[in-house]
Amino acid sequence: MAGIKGILFDKDGTLVDFHATWSAVAELMAMEAADGNRDKADRLLEAAGLDPETHTFRADSVFAAGTNLDIIELWFPGLPRSAQLETVERFNRITTDKGAAMAVALPGVISALGSLHAQAYRLGVATNDSTLGCERTLVALGIAQLFEAAYGYDAVANAKPAPDTVRAFCDLTGLKPSEIAMVGDNRHDLDMAHAGGCGLAIGVLSGTGTRDSLSSLADVVLESAADLPGYLASLGSIPRKKAVF
Repeated sequence: MAGIKGILFDKDGTLVDFHATWSAVAELMAMEAADGNRDKADRLLEAAGLDPETHTFRADSVFAAGTNLDIIELWFPGLPRSAQLETVERFNRITTDKGAAMAVALPGVISALGSLHAQAYRLGVATNDSTLGCERTLVALGIAQLFEAAYGYDAVANAKPAPDTVRAFCDLTGLKPSEIAMVGDNRHDLDMAHAGGCGLAIGVLSGTGTRDSLSSLADVVLESAADLPGYLASLGSIPRKKAVF
């Protein structure tokens, strides 16, 4: 664990406040899918994981952990492939534009990312949002320059929990999987960490996951990614400082 040199972060619920950012976006998507029918939209949202009592999305639900394609397959079963692809493109536009415009960073996370970047950790994002949506969100939050890559579900052959993103990040950075930590708020983040052979699988409680849902898969569960610099320092895993020219 002391050899961690790179960190892959989930986006929503890990870097971005999931409920503050995505509740309104989910509402737009459901109303679009329901052709403006309020009752139908509510049923679609509940099917995607919205708890009608708390008005939050359940851990590992389709909306919390899936891709736009997963949501479309749930909401429009049996849709012909051509229509399915058109719908994915339409929903990608909604999530890209609105997700970036409404993005709210979790408290302390931007400062933590700056600290990790200054310590020469290689940083990347692994999300089941689209790549363009992720990139625009990072730009909107003013943190895009801290990351070497952002991988959406459409940037790899197989999205999380498959290990493709870990392998892509290794190819880019030259790091071994054992030198990478994966940080996320849902089980599929940690499943990817294990499938990809990551040196650390770190769960955070800042999104939709709970200690109960994450602890069996995580090497450690932190309250937030804001706690990551302190945790890594406790392992003695800080790499050499970047050279100054």
